[in-house]
Amino acid sequence: MGMNPFTQKAPPVYDGIVDFKTLATKPYNKNTVDPYTRLRVILMNGTEYESIWNSHYFSRRCPDNDLRRELALMRRVEQQQQKRIAALKPANETILETTIGYEQLAVDLTATLAAREKDKYVKAALNFALLEDFDHLYRYADLLEGERGIKAERIVGKYTEIMPGRPTIAEHRHPFDDIRRHINNKTAHPFTKLSIGIITAAEQQTLNYYMNIGAFYDTEQGRKLYTEIGMIEEQHVSHYGSLKDTNVTSLECLLMHEYTECYLYYSCYMTETDERIKLLWEEMFEQELAHLHKAAELLKKYEKKTWQRIIPEATFPAVLKLGPMKEYVRKVLTTVHMTSEHEDYVSIDKVPDDSRFHHYQAQALGKVKQVPTHLVIDNYISKKGRDYRYQVKAHPVPELRNRKADNVEVGRTRA
Repeated sequence: MGMNPFTQKAPPVYDGIVDFKTLATKPYNKNTVDPYTRLRVILMNGTEYESIWNSHYFSRRCPDNDLRRELALMRRVEQQQQKRIAALKPANETILETTIGYEQLAVDLTATLAAREKDKYVKAALNFALLEDFDHLYRYADLLEGERGIKAERIVGKYTEIMPGRPTIAEHRHPFDDIRRHINNKTAHPFTKLSIGIITAAEQQTLNYYMNIGAFYDTEQGRKLYTEIGMIEEQHVSHYGSLKDTNVTSLECLLMHEYTECYLYYSCYMTETDERIKLLWEEMFEQELAHLHKAAELLKKYEKKTWQRIIPEATFPAVLKLGPMKEYVRKVLTTVHMTSEHEDYVSIDKVPDDSRFHHYQAQALGKVKQVPTHLVIDNYISKKGRDYRYQVKAHPVPELRNRKADNVEVGRTRA
Protein backbone atom coordinates (compact mmCIF):
# COMPACT_ATOMS: atom_id res chain seq x y z
CA MET A 1 0.00 0.00 0.00
CA GLY A 2 1.22 3.50 -0.81
CA MET A 3 1.33 6.46 1.54
CA ASN A 4 -1.97 8.31 1.95
CA PRO A 5 -1.31 11.25 4.30
CA PHE A 6 -4.98 11.68 5.12
CA THR A 7 -5.09 8.25 6.77
CA GLN A 8 -2.00 8.89 8.91
CA LYS A 9 -2.32 10.03 12.51
CA ALA A 10 -1.46 13.72 12.75
CA PRO A 11 -0.28 15.68 15.82
CA PRO A 12 -1.92 19.00 16.80
CA VAL A 13 -0.69 21.99 14.79
CA TYR A 14 0.46 23.78 17.96
CA ASP A 15 2.90 20.96 18.75
CA GLY A 16 5.00 22.17 15.83
CA ILE A 17 6.12 25.29 17.74
CA VAL A 18 9.81 25.06 18.70
CA ASP A 19 12.27 27.29 20.60
CA PHE A 20 15.00 29.48 19.16
CA LYS A 21 17.75 27.01 19.91
CA THR A 22 15.97 24.51 17.68
CA LEU A 23 15.63 27.10 14.92
CA ALA A 24 19.43 27.37 14.72
CA THR A 25 19.96 24.26 12.60
CA LYS A 26 23.57 23.19 12.10
CA PRO A 27 24.61 23.99 8.51
CA TYR A 28 25.88 21.41 6.06
CA ASN A 29 29.54 21.47 4.96
CA LYS A 30 29.62 23.08 1.53
CA ASN A 31 32.73 21.11 0.55
CA THR A 32 31.38 17.66 1.38
CA VAL A 33 27.59 17.96 1.03
CA ASP A 34 25.93 15.79 -1.58
CA PRO A 35 24.78 18.17 -4.36
CA TYR A 36 21.26 16.73 -4.18
CA THR A 37 21.08 17.37 -0.44
CA ARG A 38 21.83 21.02 -1.26
CA LEU A 39 19.09 20.97 -3.89
CA ARG A 40 16.54 19.48 -1.49
CA VAL A 41 17.35 22.28 0.97
CA ILE A 42 16.77 24.91 -1.73
CA LEU A 43 13.58 23.19 -2.91
CA MET A 44 12.02 22.93 0.54
CA ASN A 45 13.04 26.48 1.46
CA GLY A 46 11.16 27.64 -1.64
CA THR A 47 8.21 25.39 -0.87
CA GLU A 48 7.86 26.98 2.57
CA TYR A 49 8.08 30.47 1.08
CA GLU A 50 5.24 29.60 -1.30
CA SER A 51 3.10 28.18 1.48
CA ILE A 52 3.66 31.18 3.74
CA TRP A 53 2.76 33.73 1.08
CA ASN A 54 -0.25 31.77 -0.08
CA SER A 55 -1.47 31.83 3.52
CA HIS A 56 -0.89 35.58 3.79
CA TYR A 57 -2.81 36.24 0.55
CA PHE A 58 -5.66 34.04 1.80
CA SER A 59 -5.78 35.85 5.15
CA ARG A 60 -5.88 39.27 3.50
CA ARG A 61 -8.97 38.27 1.53
CA CYS A 62 -10.71 36.45 4.38
CA PRO A 63 -13.36 38.27 6.47
CA ASP A 64 -13.59 35.56 9.19
CA ASN A 65 -11.13 36.17 12.04
CA ASP A 66 -11.55 32.69 13.48
CA LEU A 67 -10.40 31.24 10.18
CA ARG A 68 -7.61 33.81 9.98
CA ARG A 69 -6.40 32.73 13.42
CA GLU A 70 -6.14 29.13 12.24
CA LEU A 71 -4.15 30.29 9.23
CA ALA A 72 -1.89 32.38 11.47
CA LEU A 73 -1.07 29.37 13.65
CA MET A 74 -0.19 27.17 10.69
CA ARG A 75 1.76 30.00 9.12
CA ARG A 76 3.81 30.50 12.29
CA VAL A 77 4.92 26.88 12.18
CA GLU A 78 5.63 27.18 8.45
CA GLN A 79 7.77 30.24 9.20
CA GLN A 80 9.75 28.26 11.74
CA GLN A 81 10.17 25.44 9.25
CA GLN A 82 11.55 27.89 6.70
CA LYS A 83 14.03 29.29 9.24
CA ARG A 84 15.30 25.82 10.14
CA ILE A 85 15.77 24.88 6.49
CA ALA A 86 17.40 28.20 5.56
CA ALA A 87 19.88 27.75 8.44
CA LEU A 88 21.22 24.61 6.74
CA LYS A 89 23.04 26.84 4.22
CA PRO A 90 26.51 27.62 5.64
CA ALA A 91 27.71 31.22 5.98
CA ASN A 92 30.80 30.49 3.88
CA GLU A 93 28.74 29.43 0.85
CA THR A 94 28.83 32.54 -1.31
CA ILE A 95 25.94 34.18 -3.15
CA LEU A 96 27.19 32.81 -6.46
CA GLU A 97 27.92 29.30 -5.17
CA THR A 98 24.37 29.13 -3.85
CA THR A 99 23.13 30.41 -7.20
CA ILE A 100 24.76 27.45 -8.95
CA GLY A 101 22.65 25.23 -6.67
CA TYR A 102 19.49 27.16 -7.58
CA GLU A 103 20.10 26.68 -11.28
CA GLN A 104 21.10 23.03 -10.93
CA LEU A 105 17.83 22.49 -9.08
CA ALA A 106 15.93 24.30 -11.85
CA VAL A 107 17.49 22.00 -14.44
CA ASP A 108 17.30 18.62 -12.71
CA LEU A 109 13.95 19.20 -10.98
CA THR A 110 12.29 20.45 -14.16
CA ALA A 111 13.71 17.58 -16.20
CA THR A 112 12.61 15.04 -13.57
CA LEU A 113 9.06 16.41 -13.50
CA ALA A 114 8.88 16.68 -17.30
CA ALA A 115 10.09 13.10 -17.80
CA ARG A 116 7.20 11.85 -15.62
CA GLU A 117 4.53 14.24 -16.90
CA LYS A 118 1.59 12.72 -18.83
CA ASP A 119 -0.14 15.96 -19.81
CA LYS A 120 1.47 16.95 -23.13
CA TYR A 121 0.79 20.65 -22.69
CA VAL A 122 2.27 20.78 -19.18
CA LYS A 123 5.22 18.67 -20.33
CA ALA A 124 5.85 21.15 -23.15
CA ALA A 125 5.79 24.02 -20.65
CA LEU A 126 8.35 22.27 -18.47
CA ASN A 127 10.61 21.46 -21.41
CA PHE A 128 10.41 25.01 -22.73
CA ALA A 129 11.59 26.72 -19.54
CA LEU A 130 14.07 23.92 -18.78
CA LEU A 131 16.28 25.06 -21.65
CA GLU A 132 16.31 28.59 -20.30
CA ASP A 133 17.36 27.63 -16.78
CA PHE A 134 19.98 25.36 -18.33
CA ASP A 135 21.45 28.40 -20.07
CA HIS A 136 21.37 30.41 -16.83
CA LEU A 137 23.48 27.74 -15.14
CA TYR A 138 26.07 28.10 -17.90
CA ARG A 139 26.21 31.92 -17.63
CA TYR A 140 26.53 31.95 -13.83
CA ALA A 141 29.16 29.18 -14.02
CA ASP A 142 31.30 31.29 -16.35
CA LEU A 143 30.97 34.24 -13.98
CA LEU A 144 32.01 32.02 -11.05
CA GLU A 145 35.09 30.64 -12.80
CA GLY A 146 36.00 33.97 -14.34
CA GLU A 147 35.79 36.02 -11.15
CA ARG A 148 36.51 33.45 -8.44
CA GLY A 149 38.44 30.69 -10.19
CA ILE A 150 35.92 28.10 -8.95
CA LYS A 151 34.68 25.47 -11.37
CA ALA A 152 30.93 24.94 -11.04
CA GLU A 153 31.31 21.29 -12.03
CA ARG A 154 32.58 20.70 -8.48
CA ILE A 155 29.46 22.26 -6.97
CA VAL A 156 27.08 20.29 -9.21
CA GLY A 157 29.09 17.11 -8.60
CA LYS A 158 29.41 16.61 -12.36
CA TYR A 159 25.81 15.36 -12.26
CA THR A 160 24.58 18.22 -14.47
CA GLU A 161 26.24 19.42 -17.66
CA ILE A 162 27.19 23.08 -18.00
CA MET A 163 26.88 24.45 -21.54
CA PRO A 164 24.55 26.80 -23.47
CA GLY A 165 20.81 26.23 -23.65
CA ARG A 166 18.41 28.61 -25.33
CA PRO A 167 20.58 31.74 -25.12
CA THR A 168 19.24 34.03 -22.42
CA ILE A 169 19.22 36.92 -24.87
CA ALA A 170 16.56 35.00 -26.84
CA GLU A 171 14.38 34.42 -23.76
CA HIS A 172 13.12 37.98 -23.43
CA ARG A 173 9.52 37.78 -24.64
CA HIS A 174 6.55 40.12 -24.53
CA PRO A 175 4.58 39.52 -21.30
CA PHE A 176 1.52 38.47 -23.33
CA ASP A 177 3.47 35.41 -24.50
CA ASP A 178 4.25 33.99 -21.05
CA ILE A 179 0.65 33.19 -20.10
CA ARG A 180 -0.46 29.56 -20.54
CA ARG A 181 -3.77 27.68 -20.57
CA HIS A 182 -4.67 26.57 -17.06
CA ILE A 183 -5.47 22.98 -16.16
CA ASN A 184 -8.75 21.68 -14.77
CA ASN A 185 -8.14 20.24 -11.29
CA LYS A 186 -11.18 18.00 -11.62
CA THR A 187 -9.76 16.13 -14.61
CA ALA A 188 -5.98 16.64 -14.29
CA HIS A 189 -3.79 13.74 -13.24
CA PRO A 190 -2.73 13.99 -9.56
CA PHE A 191 0.95 14.20 -10.48
CA THR A 192 0.24 17.01 -12.94
CA LYS A 193 -1.26 19.08 -10.13
CA LEU A 194 1.71 18.28 -7.92
CA SER A 195 4.18 19.12 -10.69
CA ILE A 196 2.71 22.55 -11.32
CA GLY A 197 2.67 23.41 -7.62
CA ILE A 198 6.23 22.19 -7.10
CA ILE A 199 7.79 23.94 -10.08
CA THR A 200 5.93 27.20 -9.44
CA ALA A 201 7.23 27.29 -5.86
CA ALA A 202 10.77 26.46 -6.97
CA GLU A 203 10.86 29.12 -9.69
CA GLN A 204 9.26 31.69 -7.40
CA GLN A 205 11.97 31.06 -4.81
CA THR A 206 14.62 31.61 -7.48
CA LEU A 207 12.92 34.88 -8.44
CA ASN A 208 12.81 35.94 -4.77
CA TYR A 209 16.49 35.13 -4.32
CA TYR A 210 17.62 37.08 -7.37
CA MET A 211 15.33 40.02 -6.60
CA ASN A 212 16.88 40.39 -3.15
CA ILE A 213 20.46 39.16 -3.46
CA GLY A 214 21.43 40.61 -6.85
CA ALA A 215 22.03 44.09 -5.45
CA PHE A 216 24.42 42.67 -2.84
CA TYR A 217 26.75 41.07 -5.39
CA ASP A 218 30.18 42.71 -5.28
CA THR A 219 30.98 43.28 -8.97
CA GLU A 220 29.15 45.35 -11.55
CA GLN A 221 29.22 42.49 -14.04
CA GLY A 222 27.57 40.18 -11.53
CA ARG A 223 24.95 42.71 -10.49
CA LYS A 224 23.93 43.18 -14.11
CA LEU A 225 23.81 39.42 -14.69
CA TYR A 226 21.45 38.92 -11.73
CA THR A 227 19.28 41.76 -13.00
CA GLU A 228 18.84 40.23 -16.43
CA ILE A 229 18.30 36.65 -15.33
CA GLY A 230 15.98 37.89 -12.58
CA MET A 231 13.77 39.34 -15.31
CA ILE A 232 13.57 35.92 -16.96
CA GLU A 233 12.65 34.32 -13.64
CA GLU A 234 9.70 36.74 -13.49
CA GLN A 235 8.63 35.34 -16.87
CA HIS A 236 9.01 31.78 -15.60
CA VAL A 237 6.83 32.40 -12.56
CA SER A 238 4.14 33.86 -14.82
CA HIS A 239 4.61 30.91 -17.19
CA TYR A 240 4.23 28.21 -14.54
CA GLY A 241 1.77 29.99 -12.27
CA SER A 242 -0.67 30.48 -15.14
CA LEU A 243 -0.93 26.69 -15.51
CA LYS A 244 -2.75 26.46 -12.16
CA ASP A 245 -6.51 26.01 -12.14
CA THR A 246 -7.99 29.48 -11.60
CA ASN A 247 -11.34 28.18 -10.38
CA VAL A 248 -10.26 26.69 -7.04
CA THR A 249 -11.31 28.32 -3.79
CA SER A 250 -8.81 29.59 -1.23
CA LEU A 251 -9.49 26.64 1.07
CA GLU A 252 -9.10 24.16 -1.78
CA CYS A 253 -5.84 25.87 -2.65
CA LEU A 254 -4.71 25.61 0.98
CA LEU A 255 -5.44 21.89 1.02
CA MET A 256 -3.45 21.34 -2.17
CA HIS A 257 -0.51 23.34 -0.83
CA GLU A 258 -0.37 21.24 2.33
CA TYR A 259 -0.74 18.01 0.37
CA THR A 260 2.14 19.05 -1.89
CA GLU A 261 4.34 19.85 1.11
CA CYS A 262 3.58 16.46 2.63
CA TYR A 263 4.53 14.76 -0.63
CA LEU A 264 7.77 16.70 -0.93
CA TYR A 265 8.89 16.14 2.66
CA TYR A 266 8.06 12.46 2.34
CA SER A 267 10.09 12.34 -0.88
CA CYS A 268 12.99 14.16 0.78
CA TYR A 269 12.92 11.74 3.70
CA MET A 270 12.85 8.70 1.43
CA THR A 271 15.74 9.89 -0.77
CA GLU A 272 18.01 11.81 1.64
CA THR A 273 21.56 10.47 2.13
CA ASP A 274 22.54 12.71 5.08
CA GLU A 275 21.16 10.98 8.17
CA ARG A 276 21.00 14.17 10.24
CA ILE A 277 19.04 16.05 7.61
CA LYS A 278 16.91 12.97 6.92
CA LEU A 279 15.61 13.22 10.50
CA LEU A 280 14.74 16.88 9.91
CA TRP A 281 12.70 15.95 6.82
CA GLU A 282 10.86 13.34 8.90
CA GLU A 283 10.03 15.92 11.56
CA MET A 284 8.84 18.38 8.93
CA PHE A 285 6.65 15.71 7.37
CA GLU A 286 4.93 15.13 10.71
CA GLN A 287 4.30 18.85 11.07
CA GLU A 288 2.87 19.04 7.55
CA LEU A 289 0.54 16.15 8.34
CA ALA A 290 -0.90 18.37 11.07
CA HIS A 291 -1.34 21.23 8.60
CA LEU A 292 -2.93 18.98 5.99
CA HIS A 293 -5.45 17.55 8.44
CA LYS A 294 -6.27 21.04 9.71
CA ALA A 295 -6.76 22.27 6.12
CA ALA A 296 -9.15 19.35 5.51
CA GLU A 297 -11.03 20.22 8.71
CA LEU A 298 -11.36 23.88 7.68
CA LEU A 299 -12.51 22.92 4.19
CA LYS A 300 -15.27 20.77 5.66
CA LYS A 301 -16.28 23.38 8.23
CA TYR A 302 -16.42 26.41 5.95
CA GLU A 303 -17.26 24.96 2.53
CA LYS A 304 -18.92 21.65 3.47
CA LYS A 305 -16.46 19.74 1.26
CA THR A 306 -14.49 16.62 2.08
CA TRP A 307 -10.84 16.27 1.14
CA GLN A 308 -11.82 13.34 -1.12
CA ARG A 309 -13.73 15.75 -3.34
CA ILE A 310 -10.58 17.81 -3.96
CA ILE A 311 -7.95 15.05 -3.94
CA PRO A 312 -9.82 11.83 -4.76
CA GLU A 313 -6.57 9.91 -5.46
CA ALA A 314 -4.68 10.87 -2.32
CA THR A 315 -2.13 8.05 -2.22
CA PHE A 316 1.23 9.58 -3.09
CA PRO A 317 2.65 8.83 -6.53
CA ALA A 318 6.22 7.51 -6.65
CA VAL A 319 8.53 9.70 -4.58
CA LEU A 320 10.26 12.61 -6.27
CA LYS A 321 13.90 11.55 -6.60
CA LEU A 322 16.37 14.15 -7.80
CA GLY A 323 19.25 12.82 -9.87
CA PRO A 324 21.25 13.28 -13.07
CA MET A 325 19.10 14.02 -16.14
CA LYS A 326 21.84 14.58 -18.72
CA GLU A 327 20.38 12.50 -21.53
CA TYR A 328 16.88 13.91 -21.07
CA VAL A 329 18.21 17.47 -21.20
CA ARG A 330 20.27 16.69 -24.29
CA LYS A 331 17.16 15.42 -26.04
CA VAL A 332 15.18 18.56 -25.19
CA LEU A 333 18.05 20.83 -26.27
CA THR A 334 17.14 20.10 -29.88
CA THR A 335 14.16 22.47 -29.37
CA VAL A 336 16.23 25.57 -28.51
CA HIS A 337 14.92 27.29 -31.64
CA MET A 338 11.41 27.51 -30.19
CA THR A 339 9.85 30.63 -28.75
CA SER A 340 6.37 31.40 -27.43
CA GLU A 341 3.36 33.01 -29.09
CA HIS A 342 0.35 33.52 -26.82
CA GLU A 343 -0.31 30.12 -25.17
CA ASP A 344 1.69 28.01 -27.60
CA TYR A 345 5.25 27.37 -28.79
CA VAL A 346 6.52 28.05 -32.29
CA SER A 347 9.81 27.90 -34.15
CA ILE A 348 11.52 31.28 -34.34
CA ASP A 349 11.62 30.71 -38.12
CA LYS A 350 7.84 31.17 -38.21
CA VAL A 351 7.82 34.44 -36.27
CA PRO A 352 7.46 37.46 -38.61
CA ASP A 353 9.81 40.41 -38.35
CA ASP A 354 7.00 42.74 -37.21
CA SER A 355 5.92 40.40 -34.39
CA ARG A 356 5.36 41.30 -30.75
CA PHE A 357 8.46 39.23 -29.89
CA HIS A 358 10.80 41.28 -32.07
CA HIS A 359 9.30 44.61 -30.97
CA TYR A 360 9.80 43.67 -27.32
CA GLN A 361 13.35 42.47 -27.96
CA ALA A 362 14.25 45.78 -29.59
CA GLN A 363 12.76 47.82 -26.76
CA ALA A 364 13.99 45.79 -23.80
CA LEU A 365 17.47 44.79 -24.97
CA GLY A 366 18.85 47.75 -26.87
CA LYS A 367 22.23 46.85 -28.36
CA VAL A 368 23.28 43.20 -28.21
CA LYS A 369 26.77 44.12 -27.01
CA GLN A 370 25.35 45.62 -23.80
CA VAL A 371 23.21 42.61 -22.78
CA PRO A 372 24.72 41.25 -19.52
CA THR A 373 24.28 37.53 -20.22
CA HIS A 374 26.13 37.96 -23.50
CA LEU A 375 28.81 40.17 -21.97
CA VAL A 376 29.73 37.70 -19.23
CA ILE A 377 30.55 35.05 -21.84
CA ASP A 378 32.14 37.51 -24.26
CA ASN A 379 34.39 38.85 -21.51
CA TYR A 380 35.37 35.35 -20.40
CA ILE A 381 36.26 34.32 -23.96
CA SER A 382 38.28 37.53 -24.44
CA LYS A 383 40.40 36.68 -21.39
CA LYS A 384 40.73 32.90 -21.73
CA GLY A 385 40.23 32.15 -25.39
CA ARG A 386 37.11 30.02 -24.98
CA ASP A 387 34.16 29.72 -22.62
CA TYR A 388 33.95 27.57 -19.50
CA ARG A 389 31.86 24.42 -19.87
CA TYR A 390 31.45 21.00 -18.33
CA GLN A 391 30.09 18.58 -20.92
CA VAL A 392 30.46 14.84 -21.40
CA LYS A 393 30.36 15.02 -25.21
CA ALA A 394 29.70 17.47 -28.03
CA HIS A 395 26.73 19.81 -27.71
CA PRO A 396 23.67 18.30 -29.46
CA VAL A 397 22.97 21.61 -31.25
CA PRO A 398 25.66 22.35 -33.87
CA GLU A 399 25.15 26.12 -33.62
CA LEU A 400 26.04 26.01 -29.92
CA ARG A 401 29.27 24.03 -30.20
CA ASN A 402 31.59 26.98 -30.85
CA ARG A 403 33.38 27.77 -27.59
CA LYS A 404 35.14 30.84 -28.96
CA ALA A 405 32.02 32.94 -29.68
CA ASP A 406 28.74 33.39 -27.79
CA ASN A 407 25.78 32.63 -30.08
CA VAL A 408 23.15 35.39 -29.82
CA GLU A 409 21.01 34.22 -32.74
CA VAL A 410 19.65 30.80 -31.75
CA GLY A 411 16.00 31.09 -30.72
CA ARG A 412 16.04 34.78 -31.55
CA THR A 413 16.47 35.25 -35.28
CA ARG A 414 15.37 33.24 -38.27
CA ALA A 415 17.90 30.91 -39.87
